[in-house]
Amino acid sequence: MKRIILTGGGTAGHVTPNIALLPRLREADFEIFYIGSHDGIEKKLIQSQNIPYYGISSGKLRRYFDLKNFTDPFRVIKGFSEASKLMKQLKPDVVFSKGGFVSVPVVMAAKKHHIPVICHESDLTPGLANKLSMPSATRVCCNFPETLPYLPKGKAVLTGCPIRKELMEGSRTAALTMTGFTPDKPVLMVMGGSLGAVAVNNAVRSALPELLEHWQIVHLCGKGKRDESLDGTKGYVQYEYIQKELADLFALCDIVVSRAGANAICELLALRKPTLLIPLSAKASRGDQILNARSFERQGFSMVLEEEQVTKTTLLHAVSELSAHRQDYIKAMEDCPQSDAIETILGLIKEAAI
Repeated sequence: MKRIILTGGGTAGHVTPNIALLPRLREADFEIFYIGSHDGIEKKLIQSQNIPYYGISSGKLRRYFDLKNFTDPFRVIKGFSEASKLMKQLKPDVVFSKGGFVSVPVVMAAKKHHIPVICHESDLTPGLANKLSMPSATRVCCNFPETLPYLPKGKAVLTGCPIRKELMEGSRTAALTMTGFTPDKPVLMVMGGSLGAVAVNNAVRSALPELLEHWQIVHLCGKGKRDESLDGTKGYVQYEYIQKELADLFALCDIVVSRAGANAICELLALRKPTLLIPLSAKASRGDQILNARSFERQGFSMVLEEEQVTKTTLLHAVSELSAHRQDYIKAMEDCPQSDAIETILGLIKEAAI
């Protein structure tokens, strides 16, 4: 039996593609382990999958000034030492990294012990964590054709994003029971990512009376971002985060308002859900979500509304436009050839583990 270590964390987007790989890895007789941070979102998500989980120290490597820049390098060094010990203990045949800063010491420890590494970059341009990891990788997978020029020649493979099979198997009936919605009124789902999105939440809540005239609304607002004053509002339900029932909610919704994290939008593409993308502002990020969103806009999969342009009025107009042209977006998504990302990546893993 071959052994594999999966790593990645910080947000759900660095974990869910790993989870999507689990059924096929098990079928291929891999013994699976996971290395993440001690208290990141990845710990809860992976432990629910009955995978042995090992926490290590993790520090964020920032491009901007922050007092933590003086202490986090020591946490990364400690994480490397801990990951190195785990390589000796677990003796993996291959490591698969989905990114996030916790993955950097894991990848470097694997290189030290001559263990092949496969990285996956979700965004259109590589993030800092993957930039640091790529020199140690055997292969670097990506979602967008536009990403290939940014990756090392001879290592880059266009695979697409692993999508959890269960997302395609949701029950609309179960979601109606869960939400208490009526079956004869369309449903709008709002997703701010696992950490939530204040600008999106505020715009949706300010426009709630007008939106509820035409829609029932499922609002995934992020941890600690529920508005209890809205509890009990007819046709509106809010959740901090949904895991198990997400497939059911996808089966229920007609259109989506979402951030533009790469994994999330790839899932929406696979599910053929017309989406209004509100990417995270370049002021608060490196701008990767904006690039992701514009790529999907060019391909006819989504509409885009920049965060700086989000108001009650612009949100209502965009939702109306998206709804009016819903079938056009569905047709464009249906015409997009979908590669089997899971099988492609599994093939790379098997090849590296020989």
